[in-house]
Amino acid sequence: MSDADIETVPIPESPLFDRRPWGSFTVLDEGSDYKVKRIEVLGGKRLSYQKHSKRAEHWTVVQGIAKVTIDGDESILYIGDCTSVPVGAAHRIENPGEDILILIEVQMGPYLGEDDIVRLQDDFGRTGG
Repeated sequence: MSDADIETVPIPESPLFDRRPWGSFTVLDEGSDYKVKRIEVLGGKRLSYQKHSKRAEHWTVVQGIAKVTIDGDESILYIGDCTSVPVGAAHRIENPGEDILILIEVQMGPYLGEDDIVRLQDDFGRTGG
């Protein structure tokens, strides 16, 4: 079997794949000060309204339509559109459609851990604490 025959479908048991109540993400690449994720948001779902103290993010929509909120300003992104989230900005991604929304997220900063999240509002009860 050659490398060309190997499928690159995310494996749910992989530490690079994580299922969330709103969909899932797969880490595609990572370095000391950047991380690249493929994020899938299920129809009608949204991520928590959150902010980070150590990283900025850049989002590019590759499938579907995204409703994006950054510091209270809402916009709609279509395939090929992108936006940036500065360090400390409150932000959210929402899928207003029925089909899966897929975007590529590039995180940049000195710390990229999942624990650098302050949830301001969450549909799944994950705020506070």
